[in-house]
Parts: sequence; C-alpha cells; structure tokens
Amino acid sequence: MYLTIDPAHSRAAALAVRPRLSVVMVVYMTGPVLMESVRHALAEPLAEELVIVDNGSSVADAAWLRALARREPRVRLLQGLGNIGFARAANLGATSAKGEELVFLNPDAFLTPGAIPALRDAARDRPSPCVVGARVFNTDGTEQRGGRRGEITPVTTLLSLSKLSATLPPLRRFEIHREGDPPPPYPVDTPTISGACFYMTAGDFQRLGGFDEGYFLHVEDIDLCWRARRQGGCVLFQPHARVVHVGSTSRESPLIIEWHKGKGLVRYFLKRADSAPRKALALLLSPLILAAAVARPLLRSARRRSTRVPARLAPVTR
Repeated sequence: MYLTIDPAHSRAAALAVRPRLSVVMVVYMTGPVLMESVRHALAEPLAEELVIVDNGSSVADAAWLRALARREPRVRLLQGLGNIGFARAANLGATSAKGEELVFLNPDAFLTPGAIPALRDAARDRPSPCVVGARVFNTDGTEQRGGRRGEITPVTTLLSLSKLSATLPPLRRFEIHREGDPPPPYPVDTPTISGACFYMTAGDFQRLGGFDEGYFLHVEDIDLCWRARRQGGCVLFQPHARVVHVGSTSRESPLIIEWHKGKGLVRYFLKRADSAPRKALALLLSPLILAAAVARPLLRSARRRSTRVPARLAPVTR
C-alpha cells in the first residue's frame, strides 16, 4: 500500500471543508524542476488541494516531498509502491483527491496566473464528459508540440513520427500537430489535447473509468480524449490557459520512454479498431510505429555527436 502523508491539521480541515478543486501530480525522478512546479501550483488560489503521487524520487527529493506534506496543509503525498506507471498512479491520485474538480499537472509543468480559472470556464455548459486542455509552451516562449492535435490514427502517427507529413507537401493534410496554426480566440473543440495539464470534473473522470491502466507511460491521455468524445462528450483546447512545460526532465532513458510510447500507440490503435480492415491496418503498421518511436532518441543522440566540435590536438613537442 501507499504510505499517505497527510498532516493531522490537514485531515481535520478536510473534515470541516471539502476542497472544490484538487491538482493531481504524478512524480517520477523529476529532478530540480519539481520544486518549481509545486511552487507554481500552490501559488494558485483555486488549487485548494495538491495530491502528489510519488512513483519514485531521489532520496533528497523524496525527503523534500515528505517535509512539504507535513508543513503544507493543502498537500497530500502518497509514497511507497515504487513505479506503478503513470495511468495507475494518476487514478490513485484522483481517487484520493477530495475535490469535485480535478486538474492533472505534470511535475515539470508550471501553471501561470489565471490558467486554472480559464480551464474551468471553458468547461461550463459543455457536453459531459468534458476534457479541457491548456495551451502548452516551451521555456523559450514557443508553443509546444502536442498541445493541440488532430485525429491520431496509425497513418497520421507514422507520417508524423517520420516527419514526412511536415516536410512533404502532398502529405501535409495528414499532419496532426497544430501548434503552428494561429491560436483561436476562444476555446475550440480539438480531438486531442496534452496530458501535461488538463481539467475535468471528478464525476466525469469517474464516468470514463479514469485512465486506462493498460498504458504504462504515454498515450493514456490520447485514449482518455477518444473515450470522452466517443461517449458524446467534448475535448476542448483553451488558448487562454497558459502552462510552461519544461519536458525531458526525467532521469529515465529516452529510449525506454519512447519504447513505452510506441507500445502505447500500438495498444491504442488495436483498441479502437472497430472493423477487420482497421485492425489489419493497425497490425500491419505496428512494427513501423514502434521502430519510428525508438529511432527518434537514437537519431537525436547521433545528431548531437555529429555536431560536437572535435577538440584541437595539442602540438607535439620533443
């Protein structure tokens, strides 16, 4: 079982006043940005509770989290099961949360002022279940890839992973990433948003059955969006909810991360294949999707090595 660190004064307060909104954060070997992410989350007045599920941290970070939970009434910390995967840990955090509304936030993402109110406002009077995603930025101020995406299929995924849909004009209609488009002036229906930061009511999350725990890391957010739309709900991109996502902070090997992403995509396509031809297409393209996912960190590593300037040889002296 998880060890829940929940201070006595926090438990007493929870019995008296139930928080309206809870932020759920899953942590795994995040590193220094974790403290900054927590600081931004606690600076948001609407974040009445911060539930942190620790899937694994360094000794120093784990100790810091325990100290934080003991002194900060809004923080509830769950530690002790090791790395059980993002989907399972996020479900555990959502089940433990007391709030009627939930914001799922990556531990390397920084909320900006007004982000949570904007997410909440976008969901008002929308079909249920409703998922609202934020506009996600890189640290240099550019909009991050993946924050607003089109329909994710085996074909669009393969063309996107290989960069063919972005570089070959005849294939551009298959490009699913929309961060290059002008931002809309108001929340818009979008097939897929980023799991780095999104809003749902706790009731809608439970109605969907939470995240599918068959995914270990990545793609669980894509699956959640698809299921919400399939049940007659909506997925919205809120351009006025701004979040800065550092990304690539985990100390886990990029190769392992991309392997899990590739496996998750294959699982997702097989899961949603509703006919024999679609299942056959998913099976046919699965090896290529896995290979393309795993090749990305290898190619990045090779490019970094090739661009390194060789050290100058010292002169030979006699």
